[in-house]
Amino acid sequence: MTTVDERRAAPPVPPAARRSPAGLVSAVLWAGAAAVVALWWADTGAVVGTTGWLTGAGRIAGLLCGYACAVLVGLMARVPLLEVRIGSDRVARWHAMAGRYTICLLVAHIGLVLAGYAAQDRASLWHEALTVVLDYPEMLKATAGTVILFAVGITSVRAVRRRTSYEFWYYVHLLTYAAVFLAFGHQIALGDEFNGKPVATAVWYALYLGVAALVVWFRVLAPVRLNLRHRLRVESVHREAPGVYSVVMRGRNLDELGARPGQFFRWRFLGEGMGWASTPYSLSAPARPDLLRITVKALGDHSAAVPLLRPGTRVWAEGPYGSLTADRATGHRSLLIAAGVGITPLRALFETLPGEVTLLYRARSAEDLALGGELEAIARRRGTQVLYALNGPRGERPGITAESLRATFPGLAGQDVYLCGPHGFAQDVYGALRAAGVPDRRIHHESFEL
Repeated sequence: MTTVDERRAAPPVPPAARRSPAGLVSAVLWAGAAAVVALWWADTGAVVGTTGWLTGAGRIAGLLCGYACAVLVGLMARVPLLEVRIGSDRVARWHAMAGRYTICLLVAHIGLVLAGYAAQDRASLWHEALTVVLDYPEMLKATAGTVILFAVGITSVRAVRRRTSYEFWYYVHLLTYAAVFLAFGHQIALGDEFNGKPVATAVWYALYLGVAALVVWFRVLAPVRLNLRHRLRVESVHREAPGVYSVVMRGRNLDELGARPGQFFRWRFLGEGMGWASTPYSLSAPARPDLLRITVKALGDHSAAVPLLRPGTRVWAEGPYGSLTADRATGHRSLLIAAGVGITPLRALFETLPGEVTLLYRARSAEDLALGGELEAIARRRGTQVLYALNGPRGERPGITAESLRATFPGLAGQDVYLCGPHGFAQDVYGALRAAGVPDRRIHHESFEL
């Protein structure tokens, strides 16, 4: 590790950490699931025999699956309370978990209901499946929605996701909206909990219409307003390191966006075939009233096309999102640990985070240190440190272990640590930080792995 160390300036006082509403939101979601089970309980009399147990369990699974579909879409709505106060990566994990629950409940609902109906009619599962799909109201649409949900689930499996492009994954996931719409009708038409029960039906409609309103407002109307007001265009593109480029964008009244260091936007560049997918990139410098900057590493089709952007290209932005900001700080000392292009949000924080701040930057070689000149200039201006963890002359990787962290950063357990980098790196460093005695509440990280 090499060090840039200058005379320290008096550190400003950090703001008080804001409490995340994650616990409250999680409790509300689980309370909703309990209310769904209560709805089944209130509508169900005695459960008798194998047929009754199978169909009853199938009904519970179906109701919970319908509720999970609404939660799934709500978590996709990019509501600022979730994306900023809780954090986009945590919301993404919740969304993935809700997706797994949805698929499991869907399988259970189909299997249990068909088994119960087949036992009741003394027919085969195949015969019962054909009868339900072809003869029951709204079931053709529900079947189409089911197929779509299974397709979304398959493309979300990590082994499949690694072999598909981000753009393909993105468009398949957008079909979730169509799947939920197609499946909604059969819930009302065939659900015993809703037939002849106007209050329960009204509540179910309110749940779905409320979630739809969130999607329309935050994923359609808010971005339209943002882009009509600020009119972003590419100003210039600069090479920072091998395969790493910065894009400077000019717009109007950008200070009104409220973008904070450490946050990101979802970007579409309306040119060079890049306008079809929305991709998250962090701001790599504090926002200015007329300029925003991102720094991108070529990792996929979208990011690889960034060097081809021409000045004047229209930009469509959604955000700002993310909670990797100064609000997470709990004290006046912070350590920033970055690897690769994970330096982008931490570079902005390194310039602006209050208190004593040290930066550790992991890269393969000095040539791969994107924004290195800026980091050293910031270090000199703040009177702080930048440390680089580079591969040795024979490619040997430096170990970032609990012991090396404690030795390099005295008092580490009492510092806030901001962490950003590739998924494997972040996992390893997180483990090392915990082993070094850093409490979980002081380790702040966001992952953009999808």
